[in-house]
Amino acid sequence: MKELVAGIEPDRDQQRVAVSQNLQSDGRFDEGLFDEVSIESVLGVPLVTEGIIIGALILMYKTPQDFSNTAVIELLESMAAISAPFLRNVQKIRQYFSPSMPESALLLKYRNAGLYGKSSKFIEMLRATEAAAKCDVRVLLDGKTGTGKELIARAIHKFSSRSSYPFIGIDCGAIPGTLLESELFGHRRGAFTGAHSDRQGLFLEVNGGTLFMDEINNLPYDMQSKLLRVLEEGEVRPVGSDKLIKINIRIIAASSVPLRKLVEEGIFREDLFFRLHVYPIQIPDLNERWEDIVVLANHFLHQYDRQQNKNIQSFHEEVVDFMKQRIWDGNIRELENFIERIVTITPPNTLAIDAAFFPPDLKKEFENFRSQVNTEKESASMKERLNKYEADIIKEALIECGWNQSKAARKLQTSEGNIRYKIHQHKIRKE
Repeated sequence: MKELVAGIEPDRDQQRVAVSQNLQSDGRFDEGLFDEVSIESVLGVPLVTEGIIIGALILMYKTPQDFSNTAVIELLESMAAISAPFLRNVQKIRQYFSPSMPESALLLKYRNAGLYGKSSKFIEMLRATEAAAKCDVRVLLDGKTGTGKELIARAIHKFSSRSSYPFIGIDCGAIPGTLLESELFGHRRGAFTGAHSDRQGLFLEVNGGTLFMDEINNLPYDMQSKLLRVLEEGEVRPVGSDKLIKINIRIIAASSVPLRKLVEEGIFREDLFFRLHVYPIQIPDLNERWEDIVVLANHFLHQYDRQQNKNIQSFHEEVVDFMKQRIWDGNIRELENFIERIVTITPPNTLAIDAAFFPPDLKKEFENFRSQVNTEKESASMKERLNKYEADIIKEALIECGWNQSKAARKLQTSEGNIRYKIHQHKIRKE
């Protein structure tokens, strides 16, 4: 029935009645598609409200029909005109009663899309990703290099209504500016030196689907104006062509530098910024998601363990502490590289990764870490240790609650005044 509904859906430009007097011989459908269906004729009218087609009202007949008598058509159109506004209102009301996905189900769903974590920052990001997947609008991912922006873009596409169409990613900083227009919009044969044949650009290749434009902050200024026009008009002109081609794609852009800052500096067009900044999602650094470090490390461990046919099961406790305390400037990408390196040099029959297997540069860093930890343990009195432990607990709660002191107080089952006092006493500062 999906093919039937799609095939007789009213023309979205003309909003006209759709008629098929003989479904089996209708040229709009693949031959033999409805041979096993006991329906002969079909009549459909659009459900239109506020100028938007929200569906179609369809009559299906088991016997051939002559639609020259317009009485049935007029009746169906009247029913559609009356019911469409009510259906539109039902859609609007329903969104307020849509239950949010349970946290466990959300984590499992996106783990299957390659996104691993459990921290509050990570879950907050997944909620935003889930919402973006449900609506067909432009998305702007704002996060540092190595935070997994392309994985998030792929997840949005995978769980969106465009999932059956292509997903293509492009790094705007990796293609020379002179070739970027041809890469995006295509070109005609002879348009420039080396253009020996027609080429379809990425916008046409991905038509119907999603184009992920990574590092859009590197887009040359002249290309920004051309991209803006494409977003406004919904059509592209290949280089060397005088014809405009209609497109229907979703843009997900990403930047490792805040675009608003680039707008203020005059490097990025403000009008393009507002075209892209429809649904922004902030991607947290790995250092803000310290609870996820072990989750991600175990994922990468099993991934590279399988690839290299080893039997490593876990990390030594000291290695776990080292990974949790280390600053990951390269974010998830750096952590993945770290795990791949140590899995590669760890002997095949080893069950747990020990720092003894680290390469020289990491071994030196680990020894410095262990020396610092031992010094702190030896020099600290019981009171100092308890204070440090208390400060760590409070800071952890503050990070999980986005540095909201009221939420942190509730999480730790204490008063907000006590939290403020302890923050001052331990000199806890937001990094």
